[in-house]
Amino acid sequence: MNQSMTLAMANRICVGLAAAMFVAGSLHGQAAENRPAVKTGPDRSATALQVSLKKIGCLRPKDVREVGPSNFTIDGAPVDRDFADFDKYCAYLPALGVAKIRILTGWAKCEKVKGCIDTAWLEHIVDWCRAHGIEPLLELSYGNPIYDGGGGPGLADGIPNKPEGLAAWDRWVGHLAKTFAGRVNEWAMWNEPDNKPKAGNVPHTPEQIVAFNVRSARILKRVMPNCRLHALSLAYNDPEFLEKCLVAFGEDAKLFDTFIYHGYAVNPDSSYENVERQKALVSRYAPHARLRQGENGCTSEWIDRLSLSRMPWTELSQAKWDLRRMLGDLGHDVESGLFCFVDINYAPPMHPYHLCNRKGYLRTNSSNDVIRIKRVYYAVQNAVSIFNSNVTRVREKPMALCRDRTVSLYEYRTGSGSPLLVFWEHGPVKTAWRKSVLVVELDPLAKPTESVETRGIPIEWSGPALRDPVWIDLITGWVYELPTSRQLEHSCGIDLVEIPVYDSPCVLTERSAIDFIATTK
Repeated sequence: MNQSMTLAMANRICVGLAAAMFVAGSLHGQAAENRPAVKTGPDRSATALQVSLKKIGCLRPKDVREVGPSNFTIDGAPVDRDFADFDKYCAYLPALGVAKIRILTGWAKCEKVKGCIDTAWLEHIVDWCRAHGIEPLLELSYGNPIYDGGGGPGLADGIPNKPEGLAAWDRWVGHLAKTFAGRVNEWAMWNEPDNKPKAGNVPHTPEQIVAFNVRSARILKRVMPNCRLHALSLAYNDPEFLEKCLVAFGEDAKLFDTFIYHGYAVNPDSSYENVERQKALVSRYAPHARLRQGENGCTSEWIDRLSLSRMPWTELSQAKWDLRRMLGDLGHDVESGLFCFVDINYAPPMHPYHLCNRKGYLRTNSSNDVIRIKRVYYAVQNAVSIFNSNVTRVREKPMALCRDRTVSLYEYRTGSGSPLLVFWEHGPVKTAWRKSVLVVELDPLAKPTESVETRGIPIEWSGPALRDPVWIDLITGWVYELPTSRQLEHSCGIDLVEIPVYDSPCVLTERSAIDFIATTK
């Protein structure tokens, strides 16, 4: 009996045993009676917000099947290393309204004995998501130390780099492709290969990263020619490094539909100068493709390490940050990864120490049980109930203008033709000369505040008068009537005056353009 036959038989035996264990109940979710319930009432995310407008209701939360496709992908957390438990959090996914989820495939979890690949846990996740209207995006991370040069099982452990490891990697990616063909159409490459390596490893060069991406992509494309592939998954929002990678891709860039960056910034709006530079690079080197933000999120409390650590975050500032990131990405035509659905409990042996990363929308305990639904969960619910495939950004000849340089504003049109504006304070600005041009720069360290105090701003509007305008706060979902006295018509158009704004996204649109629960008072 040759080696390939031995491996194939071992694999069938292992998969059969795994399936039997699964049916027998080896995977257990959190009991429903112990899970906090998702609130649906008008005050599900109440704050102390006070505005001089009449409150008329609250946005109606929508199930993922009602929302449908949008610009956003929720991150399923590192289930590949058991730092989160899918069966304990999955019940909360449909009500969030986000129709795509990123899952790391976890080679080291699937193949603990050479040649014995068990993907039952991953197939369970994929099938559950598809059954509930959520499209899986699988990412090929990480390596497997049972093979010589097979790479490490976690972040910054290094990609496969020796003949045995690379050959095993090829078999693994091929196995995934055959297993999930017809079930998964979107695939991302290795996560953050440019991250600072762990002790004893050397940094990956752009050429090494690109070669590994291309190697993996070709295997996937052989089995699934029409699958959608996302390249790089770079840790940083760095135009210079991205350009080196794009040069290295050459014609192989055509294998990929998007090029991913991450990059966390204290002030999320300060990222977009580099984002626009990266978009221009993708347009230059791979005009068929788009830039994609694959992982960004904010913690809900002080943590002592990881991205955005050592700062006094709260559930309110987390919700503001995440809303500004997702709607800033939408306003810059960048697909957006929302990190993360649940808190992440890093622990040995797959992590050198215990640490809880509180970037989740759901708060978990050390057993990965869901113990609280955070404010950001409801904020994202509110956002996707409006900003989905039903709206289109106005890129050419926008009719809305805010001359206040501390305010970000984006203009959309709903499917029914109603105007829709979203805006927020992005923090202090300063001016600087660059190559004899005076530019306005954001303060990169201006984090969202804990205040809900608003101020009034004017917005110039060159379109027809709004017939029945409403102002919406996306943190709470509260909907307010905008009186006719706030629209001043003149020979050049309309000034919308005393429009409330603060450092969290607010919306102005027609009442008929939104679905809301009317106030019963």
